[in-house]
Amino acid sequence: MAKDTPPKTYDLFVIGGGINGCGIARDAAGRGMSVALAEMDDLASATSSASTKLFHGGLRYLEYLEINLVRHALKEREVLLSAMPHISWPMRFVLPYSPDMRFEGETPVSRILARVMPWMKGRRPAWMIRLGLFMYDHLGGRKILPATGTLNLQDAPEGAPLIDKFRKAYEYSDCWIEDSRLVVLNARDARQRGARIMVRTRVEGAQRQGDHWNITVRDVETDTCEIVRARMLVNAAGPWVGDIIHQKLNLKSNESVRLVRGSHIVTRRLYDHDKCYFFQGTDGRIVFAIPYETDFTLIGTTEAEHGDPHMRPECTPQEQAYLIDFANRYFRQQISVDDVVWTYSGVRPLYDDGASSATAATRDYTLKVDAMDGAPILNIFGGKITTYRKLAEDAMDRIVPFFPGTSGHWTAGVALPGGDFPVNGVEALIGRLMANYPFLDRFWARRLIRAYGTEAWDVLGAAKDKSDLGHDFGATLSAREVKWLMAREYARTGEDVVWRRNKLGLRLSKDEIAQLDAWMQAERA
Repeated sequence: MAKDTPPKTYDLFVIGGGINGCGIARDAAGRGMSVALAEMDDLASATSSASTKLFHGGLRYLEYLEINLVRHALKEREVLLSAMPHISWPMRFVLPYSPDMRFEGETPVSRILARVMPWMKGRRPAWMIRLGLFMYDHLGGRKILPATGTLNLQDAPEGAPLIDKFRKAYEYSDCWIEDSRLVVLNARDARQRGARIMVRTRVEGAQRQGDHWNITVRDVETDTCEIVRARMLVNAAGPWVGDIIHQKLNLKSNESVRLVRGSHIVTRRLYDHDKCYFFQGTDGRIVFAIPYETDFTLIGTTEAEHGDPHMRPECTPQEQAYLIDFANRYFRQQISVDDVVWTYSGVRPLYDDGASSATAATRDYTLKVDAMDGAPILNIFGGKITTYRKLAEDAMDRIVPFFPGTSGHWTAGVALPGGDFPVNGVEALIGRLMANYPFLDRFWARRLIRAYGTEAWDVLGAAKDKSDLGHDFGATLSAREVKWLMAREYARTGEDVVWRRNKLGLRLSKDEIAQLDAWMQAERA
């Protein structure tokens, strides 16, 4: 930038390219605001790609009497599902029941039950689980998702993978979500509506200057700096929100986050059907077992305190052993560490409400505006992936007063890129794609539709044969698709592609991923 050229002044500058930052950028850009967003790494490179990948109300939060959180999340499930049926879809969850199921010891409901029914000694009675599921069915309303039912595990196929101890189960509905693709599609939609999205761009600092902020950003690839001006700052840095407040901006604030690490393991597929399991432990904790990427099973999550946001989260041997032992209390087919093909961990930045444990800390979000000393800043604490769109709306409700004349809510039900088709339209799209491109097998066609929806035709273009797609990197990944990801979805490295734009890292070797990365760097040179 020439020294005598004043920097452009944006209405909004968003720090953080996770789901909250990209969701707010999209909402603001769609209202006609000028928006810039900076992410220090890849989009969704931290918490937003390391979730359990569910749009869910949070059944267990009912035990903490987080009724509003659960209600808002339940209402959002179908709103989101209708806007992104390529990356989100309904799933049924099987909750096996045994009389020795126990509450977590410190939940409000467990304390009430201990007083009024002390003979239960912390056990969850069947009627209370059924009551919780009744509330889950009705708190948020349902038009698409089926209601709770009961299964006899002695003759239902869902009972076959489980040990004989479990004879009864409840079955309820929630939704799957491809979390990292959700982030990328929000970023793309924000850009299409006029936002500037900067990846691999670190915020070095920001200072108030009257009615605006001067933000210094550094391109970490070229090591060049730029000054960006904005009328308002949004701190959606996730685990680094406190670091931004205290280190980068030097603001006085008592607000803080509690960092909680959640770890997952992935094994080869442990059962044949397409439903999830909701497992309850004797310690009161819960773990999901979920069909994953066709040939695998995802098991998680743990909850442990994580002290430093700069320390990369990893699934520790102890967490792996905990999840393996948890699964082995349910599955007939016992697993060991040798069956684990991949692990991942993410850090949840929960608002520090003084709760006694990581498990008890609230999953709701808190939004704080600071405009005492000049240009305003909005700090985002906590949040769940399920309520990201509602969080963005609530954030905009706090932003709009500083920008009179800005339009109102608009995102509910508005399709993300590739999601402009009916919720039940995936199979028809797969069939049409295979008809238009006969060289695709079903796995390949399904993967493309589940990633790109109606944009799958743009990815494949005029290809008449597999060879028209260029170099084959393995596992159905072609040079044409990678070029599309680089041009449209901000992918810069092999890791961006095989772990965040898709999960083909489960099927490609380290050497194949390295070759992909080298090819991408050559393309960018």
